Amino acid sequence: RQTERVGEVVGGGRDPAHLQKAVELGILDRYETDPARAVAGADMVVLAVPLGAMEGLMRNIAPVLGPDTVLTDVGSAKGSVVKAAQAVFGELPPGFVPGHPIAGTEKSGVTAAFPELYRERRVILTPLPTSAQAAVRKVRAMWEACGAHVVEMGVEHHDEVLAATSHLPHMLAYALVDTLARMDDSQEIFDFAAGGFRDFTRIASSDPDMWHDICLANHDALVKMLEAFSDDLRLLADAVRRADSGFLKETFTRAKQARDAFCDK
Repeated sequence: RQTERVGEVVGGGRDPAHLQKAVELGILDRYETDPARAVAGADMVVLAVPLGAMEGLMRNIAPVLGPDTVLTDVGSAKGSVVKAAQAVFGELPPGFVPGHPIAGTEKSGVTAAFPELYRERRVILTPLPTSAQAAVRKVRAMWEACGAHVVEMGVEHHDEVLAATSHLPHMLAYALVDTLARMDDSQEIFDFAAGGFRDFTRIASSDPDMWHDICLANHDALVKMLEAFSDDLRLLADAVRRADSGFLKETFTRAKQARDAFCDK
């Protein structure tokens, strides 16, 4: 909207109060609580719902999508989105271009939105053999107008990469907080939690419904990463138990070098 690349922005959702707040904040021009009415006549439709709701939403809007309508999404697991589209459309429409912005915070809802959210962030598009090049260009242009860097990759590769870099870290944060919260002295533990704990566990404040769906949608790739990490964690526990100074120092040094190299990019 700031770059004046859109005409009318119509929102669709279940909560009129949240949608009205989006209008008041200038994010939407108007809204509809009926998804089909919201997308009728749209040039571009962006689906931003939990992965478990994708198929139902697609089924609702499919009858009113125009032949030239571009359909994309922001789901964190692309394989499940493609399967949902196949279940609804059968033959995938040429305007369907799956996507995933690698940006966001642990906050959710319209009040957590801000114009700079996607600036200098990456957006992954996973075009399909059925995706029209014109549709891919439009989705790319939309994200670039938001200031994002757009890359393309295959659906399966996307899900493997995100299982490692996004889904696994969320599982670790949720598991750590849950483990500590169930301890008898959990209140004292949290009272003395410092900045490192807050930094590491920030993402455990993310929407549980959304992450529930992501786990189920990308379970194959996520299980592989959880098992690999569990193996390494057992090695680390053994090293601590044996007071293996060399193993600990080598692990910590290697991890620091890898993270420093990543952050310096």
